[in-house]
Amino acid sequence: MKVYSFPRGGLSFDDPTVPPRNSSVVAFLPAFSVIPLTQYPGGSVASLVSVGDFVREGMLIGKGGNLDSANIHSANVHATVPGKVVRKVTWKDNDGRPYEALVIRMEGAFQCLGKKEENFLHGGITHKELQRILVDYGIVEMEGSGRPVADMLAELNRAGSPQTLVVRCVFDDPWLAADYVLCKERLEAIVEGSFIIARFGAKIGRVIFAVSSKEKEIGEAMLAEASQYDIPSSMFLTGSRYPQRNRRELEIALRSYEKKENIDLGALLILGPATLAAVHDAAKYHHPILDRYVAVGGSAVQKPQVMRVRIGKRISDLFEECEGFVDIPHRVATGSPLCGKPVLNLDEPITKTSYAVFALLKDQAGDHQRRDCISCGECRSVCPVGLDPEELYKRIMVLHSPCNPGAEECHGCGCCELVCPSHLPLSDVIMGKTGGLNG
Repeated sequence: MKVYSFPRGGLSFDDPTVPPRNSSVVAFLPAFSVIPLTQYPGGSVASLVSVGDFVREGMLIGKGGNLDSANIHSANVHATVPGKVVRKVTWKDNDGRPYEALVIRMEGAFQCLGKKEENFLHGGITHKELQRILVDYGIVEMEGSGRPVADMLAELNRAGSPQTLVVRCVFDDPWLAADYVLCKERLEAIVEGSFIIARFGAKIGRVIFAVSSKEKEIGEAMLAEASQYDIPSSMFLTGSRYPQRNRRELEIALRSYEKKENIDLGALLILGPATLAAVHDAAKYHHPILDRYVAVGGSAVQKPQVMRVRIGKRISDLFEECEGFVDIPHRVATGSPLCGKPVLNLDEPITKTSYAVFALLKDQAGDHQRRDCISCGECRSVCPVGLDPEELYKRIMVLHSPCNPGAEECHGCGCCELVCPSHLPLSDVIMGKTGGLNG
């Protein structure tokens, strides 16, 4: 079977400090949960509870956008544990953007945990009903920016027909270990969530399982599970070169596949396994996003592991459950080390989009002494967009040029920084000055 990829740049890499991909462990329920009310890029939601109020597991505590607006933007927020709201806190992230959150002290009975689940999908649902469910239960793109899925469906429906749902199971980064384990442990839910979207959410005529070639067995298992549904489906193998899972690089490969197979994919809706599992749980069981799979590791962590974590659990609690640190970490961040976001306070919580958390010792953190550019061209050779990171960096840092043609195409994938022998912050500088898009 042919393997499709993007034509230039990128790189392959491994990381021995990533947690094993064999299975997940369920993290302890947090004594205190920090539930963010501020979401980006969507913005803030309106708090529906106050300090001193008691909340139930799964209770709506923050109101986001509504289905009747042109764009939903922000998503509803739910309590992930029962308990008392003891405090409202604020902090700023590494970009200086303010966050608001409610602190819940766990107490009382659970409404969902350990209870028999009622199936609400017996007779099917309408397109409008699914949209309402996705809004009500705060379902967002969990592998990306956190954009509400109902917003994405509304945009797709404005594009007309044909439409294709792409299930993105592309593992070009070892720090996607949590998504890999999720695919193994909740494969049926992911596939059913795909066809819930395809049948009730839009005018989707085809489902494609995009899987990196090294994990072909996942695609085969998904395709076998999909055989019970009446919408055409197929497996699409991609390369494993980073950043293959980025939307631009994945779409390049998909359009090559489209031409080769002489089919019309039309408008693409690309969703990952965590998002589709959440769609399944909301549509079938009326569950909001209560938890997610998170890879916890790095050279500073005693026992890296993939964990199933309640939203709002503090990052410090996760590291403690991994038996703490081997030494004082030099860098702590969420996401991948290639383009992760620094954690400034270990009391920051796990959110709907937190797929990995890592802590690195100094020798792994890449905090090497910076030297002058030697014009080796390595950064140009790995840029998947075909930019010249060296030239852009010099324009910004030396010439302070406000105009850098093409720089807005930067993904912030970090390939150029990884290969730079002078250890220059190429991607960070370009992204910081141009506001390029990631993922």
